[in-house]
Amino acid sequence: MNAPLASHLLPQFEQRTAPPAMLEALKARFGDRCSLALAVREQHGRDESPFDVSPPDAVVYAESNEDVAFVVKLADTHAVPVIPFGVGSSLEGHLLAVQGGVSIDLSRMNKVLSVDAEDLTVTVQAGVTRMQLNNEIRHTGLFFPIDPGADATLGGMSATRASGTNAVRYGTMRENVLGLTVVTANGDIVPTGTRAKKSSAGYDLTRLLVGSEGTLGVMTEITLRLYPQPEAISAAVCSFPTLEAAVRTTIQIIQMGVPIARCELLDANAVRAVNRHDKLTLREGPMLLMEFHGTEAGVKEQAELVQEIARELGGEDFQWATTPEERTRLWTARHHAYFAALQMKPGCRAVTTDTCVPISRLAECLLETIDEADAAGLAYFVVGHVGDGNFHVGYLIDPAKPEERELAESLNLKLVSRAIRLEGTCTGEHGIGLHKMGFLLDEAGPGAVAMMRSIKHALDPKNIMNPGKIFAL
Repeated sequence: MNAPLASHLLPQFEQRTAPPAMLEALKARFGDRCSLALAVREQHGRDESPFDVSPPDAVVYAESNEDVAFVVKLADTHAVPVIPFGVGSSLEGHLLAVQGGVSIDLSRMNKVLSVDAEDLTVTVQAGVTRMQLNNEIRHTGLFFPIDPGADATLGGMSATRASGTNAVRYGTMRENVLGLTVVTANGDIVPTGTRAKKSSAGYDLTRLLVGSEGTLGVMTEITLRLYPQPEAISAAVCSFPTLEAAVRTTIQIIQMGVPIARCELLDANAVRAVNRHDKLTLREGPMLLMEFHGTEAGVKEQAELVQEIARELGGEDFQWATTPEERTRLWTARHHAYFAALQMKPGCRAVTTDTCVPISRLAECLLETIDEADAAGLAYFVVGHVGDGNFHVGYLIDPAKPEERELAESLNLKLVSRAIRLEGTCTGEHGIGLHKMGFLLDEAGPGAVAMMRSIKHALDPKNIMNPGKIFAL
């Protein structure tokens, strides 16, 4: 099992600083939309990962496909890296300029380009966030369900193949991206995919690019699948005497084929943090947060069946959130769990895991992980999209104490080893980035990683597209 990369053990990447001629060309083209200010570069040189890396050499605020193409062509000429930037919510170091280069900020490319309600599709620029999209299409009776928690850009979500709380019913970005416009490593603007429901035309470039983490091209436009807003929605919380009871309830729900829309787990530590952060009064024990979508009759039937399953395993009666305001407050609190937990240990940073296993192995994987964390004595919290078999342990570390970082990484190493042994993955939704490059080799094997490297080299021979992520060349 390959160890992950601790921040103080990052390899010495070759630095490819943007030369003065390139910076002058960027300033001439973009004026104030090209910043060399240290504060701006530092903002674009960090994310929610625990890594500390020097910032990019420049930041360009793109407003069109042509802007992005200009930057990439210039970078190709000078063999300088380019790193796409959305809102900076990555947890794995995806947007860090490990070799220097130019950060392309896509946040101003934030237009909904077309809504095709009759076909249940929408095309957006990469800087549109998921909340913005849903606000702009609310009048159509449709919605986009993928909800990773953070109000991330749809470009960033596509690049990392994100999923989140609704994936148990609606799938991940892999299933919901129909087509892309991407700027390739030589600056060409290339469309992939169509709005048709299916296609057998050549290589599936859309699926290749979704999840490529900016290493094969810069996504500038995305065509997405939409869904009708459910006739009825009900949300509920249910507390359990033990974490095992909550997990086994989840397993039975999924194995019985209940079409639950969301099934989220919080351990007692996470519930305690959420209560303090959002001023709630949830029972501070293991808890499932659930949501049901469908017709009035369908939602009632789903809820009754799940309640019966939960009671058999010691779950308390459901506490219902029936109004939109109550549901919003509940799910907002769930989405705040990460930042709420950070406040439980002031000044800390989180080493966050992202394993996913087959649903039948979830209890084994999660319970062994918690036993190890308890024995280690390091502060932690657990949240998870357990309906998918995906859960996150956040180990809270003092950045001034290297021994805590080492302990967190050793626990993560044991967890990933266990997940792979149980035929799972080191990352269900966050991606590889910097942190999991060693784990990718363990999971996929040297032959598969060699194939990935061959694709990378063929599409990006100068290695300028977000280099140093997924694997080192």
